[in-house]
Amino acid sequence: MTQQIEAVQRMQDYIEQHLAGEITPADLARAALFSPWYAYRLFRRHTGLTPADYIRRLRLSRSALRLRDEGCRITDVAFELGFGSVDGYQRAFFRAFGCNPGEYAAKPVPLCLFVPYGVRYRELRKEPKKMENVKTVFVQRVEKPARKVILKRGVKARDYFAYCEEVGCDVWGTLTSMKSLCGEPVCLWLTPEQRAPGTSEYVQGVETAEDYDGPVPEGFDVIRLPAAEYLMFQGEPFAEADYCEAIGQVRGAIEKYDPACLGYVWDGANPRIQLEPVGDRGYIELLPVRPAER
Repeated sequence: MTQQIEAVQRMQDYIEQHLAGEITPADLARAALFSPWYAYRLFRRHTGLTPADYIRRLRLSRSALRLRDEGCRITDVAFELGFGSVDGYQRAFFRAFGCNPGEYAAKPVPLCLFVPYGVRYRELRKEPKKMENVKTVFVQRVEKPARKVILKRGVKARDYFAYCEEVGCDVWGTLTSMKSLCGEPVCLWLTPEQRAPGTSEYVQGVETAEDYDGPVPEGFDVIRLPAAEYLMFQGEPFAEADYCEAIGQVRGAIEKYDPACLGYVWDGANPRIQLEPVGDRGYIELLPVRPAER
């Protein structure tokens, strides 16, 4: 991996750690270990945004989640996330999302939030990975209720990277702005019956209550899923740079696993589910099962 990619990742990490405070070009240059001029060029080349735009979009998106979930005062959110004035924050929020913070706090609607994908991890998927030091994969039975899923379909995608190439990565930001039954968006491999003609097997969505009748973002679909049982496969925590290996280890365990030991068989009528790879908790996939016939 190039020194330039690592430099940009260090700047992204610095921004994440100091989001509530002042972040200057000199601060980012020190994190990058390059001159301010060269650090700025690298950041823009690899993220597509200037550092100032990146920081502003990230602060606005974090503020929206706080308004949605914490019932914070607009004044507190503005100053705690580094905005110089409440008026400036409100104008920036409206330009970004088309509504003012007060309206959003009173009645949250789906927004296209900014998701700060690390540049290091875009490069890691291009590098060959060999599984070493196989770790424990935990298996737990979970039950999901009957529910709706608000989802964005792709075209031919069967995995995350192909899906992002087809529909873009902004979908995750929109889904993150919506409250989910499981607390976060999900990725699903739909069954043939759940797919619309000419659309992808792999989709991203958010699980909602069965009686959800709120807004649905333009271009998204809604499907109903029945109550179902799943086996959740969860790997050990991993360093973010090792996420490809962590995924491979969990999937290797899934391939070898026989649900008959718990009295189940795989259930092809429900979708397989993937959660966002987060190093602190380990990689997670959920596979549907049903009781074996006696």
